[in-house]
Amino acid sequence: MSGEKRVTCGLCPHHCRLTPEERGFCRVRRNEDGVIKSTGYGALTSLALDPIEKKPLCRFFPGSEILSAGSYGCNMRCPFCQNYEISQEGEQYVRLRLMPEELVDIAERYHKVGRNIGLAFTYNEPLLNVEYIRDCAELLRLRDMKTVVVTNGLINPEPWKKLLPYLDAANIDLKGFTDEYYRWLGGDLETVKTAIAMAVKAGCHVELTTLVVPGKNDGEDDMEREAAWIASLSPEIPLHISRYFPRWKCEIAATPVETIERLRKIAERHLHYVYKGNC
Repeated sequence: MSGEKRVTCGLCPHHCRLTPEERGFCRVRRNEDGVIKSTGYGALTSLALDPIEKKPLCRFFPGSEILSAGSYGCNMRCPFCQNYEISQEGEQYVRLRLMPEELVDIAERYHKVGRNIGLAFTYNEPLLNVEYIRDCAELLRLRDMKTVVVTNGLINPEPWKKLLPYLDAANIDLKGFTDEYYRWLGGDLETVKTAIAMAVKAGCHVELTTLVVPGKNDGEDDMEREAAWIASLSPEIPLHISRYFPRWKCEIAATPVETIERLRKIAERHLHYVYKGNC
């Protein structure tokens, strides 16, 4: 309608222009009276105590556990998404709503009786709720606990810059190393590369994950270029190379273990820590 005022969301490179009450591509951020707000603030679909290695983070407090919280929504459309029920469909999967104080209280209870080191925001795309992560992180730091995100890294520089001081660690998906592949997934490679470089420069503990899909991002030249680029930031950055399995809309056959081993050897020419995931 001509009288409706559109507002542009600046969180990610989709730059959704939203009419009043309209939600963006991510299904989470909405125009509320001319202000972009998250409908997922405090909305949790999952809450579980996980080994830190499951994030995966292998060089950040190894052997510890972390309370993992998931919400709903995503700003990419990977056709093989393992968590598509919560990432692509929405609010019907919300199990509980917790304000930051309530969630951090739960994390602290686990912290006092076990090996929990803090909170990991994961399962869906957590950066859609940057405000919630920041508010929780402020409380976690006061209680000597850590804040972790497991993210696709599809976030614009300005909101990422504001959030980074609150983060202790991040596992960021570097899903492939070509623009064509990222277009297939509904993302943008350069945005993700910028987010990774900013996190490393900010002193955040960064580990990267590449899920290998046969015929899509399993080329040796692509891995050579990817690993060399990561090493240009720091050869100490761990890289997890993981197998794809058919899921959601994608029926490509599962990644052979031999492919993962071949790509691992290439990555090891440049990086000190390369892990084979889910093999």
